[in-house]
Amino acid sequence: MLLEGLIGGLFNGISIGAVLLIVALGLAIVFGLMGVINLAHGELMMLGAYTTYVVQNGFRTMGESALNFYIFVALPLSFLVAALVGLALERGVIRYLYGRPLETLLATWGVSLILRQFVRSVSWAMVIGLILFCGLFFGGRWLLQRRQQQVANWMSAVLLLLSAAIALIAGILINQNAGTALTRPWFSARNVDVTPPVWLRGGLALGNTLQFPYARLFIIVLTVVCLVGVYWFLQRSAWGLRIRSVTQNRSMSACLGIPTERVDALTFALGSGLAGIAGCAVTLLGSVGPNLGSNYIVDAFMVVVVGGVGKLVGSIVAAMVIGIITYLVGSGTLALILTPFAGMQPLVDFFTFFATTSMAKVMVFALIIAFLQIKPAGMFPQKGRTVEA
Repeated sequence: MLLEGLIGGLFNGISIGAVLLIVALGLAIVFGLMGVINLAHGELMMLGAYTTYVVQNGFRTMGESALNFYIFVALPLSFLVAALVGLALERGVIRYLYGRPLETLLATWGVSLILRQFVRSVSWAMVIGLILFCGLFFGGRWLLQRRQQQVANWMSAVLLLLSAAIALIAGILINQNAGTALTRPWFSARNVDVTPPVWLRGGLALGNTLQFPYARLFIIVLTVVCLVGVYWFLQRSAWGLRIRSVTQNRSMSACLGIPTERVDALTFALGSGLAGIAGCAVTLLGSVGPNLGSNYIVDAFMVVVVGGVGKLVGSIVAAMVIGIITYLVGSGTLALILTPFAGMQPLVDFFTFFATTSMAKVMVFALIIAFLQIKPAGMFPQKGRTVEA
């Protein structure tokens, strides 16, 4: 009985660690390789989850049998949507803030609030207004650039104000007809449910009491596939070589002809796309809401910091350790395992006190703080000139 409880606890801990790792994988690239503190990473994950919800609804219209395959379309689409939003974020905001971590933190925090409110409020009226604004502003800049090579700052400012005013007036006129399909929010603030495919329901039974849910097994396999893909991309592809080169020495890479701005954009898009895949995976575990990302962002940063900034191996070990400790303590499994042993009552009482999810997180936080006092650079600290830079 104790052995089955320990095996079940370890599996659930590993599955929690796999979820943390797939969330932290994109953050490990953005924060670890680029040094960008992206507080909007959780919201990029949320966009991936809502993309999965939309894809599921689209497949539902084709019949119940089609629902068994929506996950294979949702995964690449979640990656693509989150990557495109991340690319726009890097091109529009982050590129101007490299080397300024405090400003980057505040800017991405503001973007996270905007994305959350966008998901709560988005409707066809808002989409029409955004398309109208982008068409007027960027189309106007393109026309001005054709007439003259450089566009003065005052021209861009006037064009921005005019485009925003026209889009706002159009939005107000559309919203006057309240209750129509154009003004009805797509998602609103309520949580929405994503139904797993039939083949991911239930679990693999081992013995009389052990059962490994198929959804968690799928997430573990997906995490392994993402890890292998990221490792291959960084270590074996030409763009991966460029990313590692820019990470180690940006100035020398630029002198050698490596397009550092494109590398930055690609790296940020890759990390954002992985957040979208994480959002797709998390939908298999529960409902989706606008605050989904905020539930994982702190844990993801913990994984990256404890593992060692820029170290994928460290992120793997840290995610597994944090996941296993959180489950074994929070579920009461550790207290139950220690109960039969004589002289362990003080430890049993101690772990019973922390045998809730919230208290287990408090304990993990305390352990991480103590660990960072001993090894402030994490389990696998960086070595070489990049540390001194």
